[in-house]
Parts: sequence; structure tokens; C-alpha cells
Amino acid sequence: MPMPACFLSLWRVGVFIAALMPLIWWGWQIANNMAGPEPGRYLLLNIGQGALWLLLLTLSLTPLTKLTRWKGFSLIRRQLGLWALAYAAMHLLCYVLFILGLNWAQLGSEIVNRPYIIVGMLALLGLIALGITSNRWSMRKLGKRWKTLHKANYAILGLVLLHFLWVVRADMQEWLIYAAIGALLMCLRIPPISRTLPKLRQRIKHSA
Repeated sequence: MPMPACFLSLWRVGVFIAALMPLIWWGWQIANNMAGPEPGRYLLLNIGQGALWLLLLTLSLTPLTKLTRWKGFSLIRRQLGLWALAYAAMHLLCYVLFILGLNWAQLGSEIVNRPYIIVGMLALLGLIALGITSNRWSMRKLGKRWKTLHKANYAILGLVLLHFLWVVRADMQEWLIYAAIGALLMCLRIPPISRTLPKLRQRIKHSA
């Protein structure tokens, strides 16, 4: 049974609020001196992880749509992708503001000398390219090339995971969790596996 348009609109609003809430929570913690001795670094790391979570959630929407046939998942794909881009841009801004002290010239030196910064910048540029072309006009102009371009989101995920690996080398457990989720999502895009998702939905439906 199709969902009413008003419900889908509320769903999109709810997703927008959910994506915004972590920023409000982190800001509240900083304002109340609950973010530790380095609030700038606290914000930098949390926003970076938020960008990774949003990217993983965005990539999960296609298999979820195939598995459930619910329109709501595909409806928020662009929205979550743009939120992932926004978080990634804020992550860079926090780095320039709190680590480099707004020294943009030093950012150029950091990009050249620190591999994890290079990888992070490449991921951000990829997200920008996907964000700019995530509209219907770009889909019409690019045609078949649009899908090819947007398949780069998995390469971007690989870059983000590599960037995160360099940052948290002392604690591999958390990174391995993100990497495992990313690997699962990549496996679900392999055509033979992807084609089984609608069949799995039917089996679940008949066994219920």
C-alpha cells in the first residue's frame, strides 16, 4: 500500500532534523564545558565521524530499497548525500579553524606533506562532484555517464576509511567496525548478490 504524500514529507523533515541534531548536541556540550580540554578537536573528530556515518547510511539506501520496495528510502538518498557533503566540509573547516588557526596557507603545506590530508581532500572533492551533479538537470545532461559518476561513492568511501585509519591508528576496533559495514555495503552492490535482495524480500514475506 503506497504511503500518503504527507507522510513522505514528514519522513523527509524527520531525516533533516535527525541529521541536524548531532551538531546541536555537540554545540551544547561545548557551550557547557562538557567536550573535554580541547573542544575544537572534539568537534573536529565528531563531525568527521558524522560524515562517515552519513556516507554509510546513504550507501545503505539502495539495498534497503531493493529489499523492502519502500519509496521512502530512495526519497532521502540525495538529502543524506548532501548532508554527508556538508559534514565533510564542516570537518575541513574545523581543521582549518581549530588546528591551523585559520592559516589557509598552511593548509596547502599540510595537503602536500600529510598523506591523510591528501586522502581526505580527495574524498571531499569527490563528494562535491557528486553533490553538484545530484540534481535532475545533471542527470539529463550526463545521461548514462551520471550513473557511472555516482558509482564513485564507493571509491570515496574507501578514501574516507583510509583517512580515518590514519587518524585512529591507536584504536583499530572502531575502524574495523566501520570497515566491515562498508565492505558489506560494497558486497551488496555486486550484481549476483544485488539481484538476490528482491527474492529475499519475497521469502521473508511468504515466511511471515
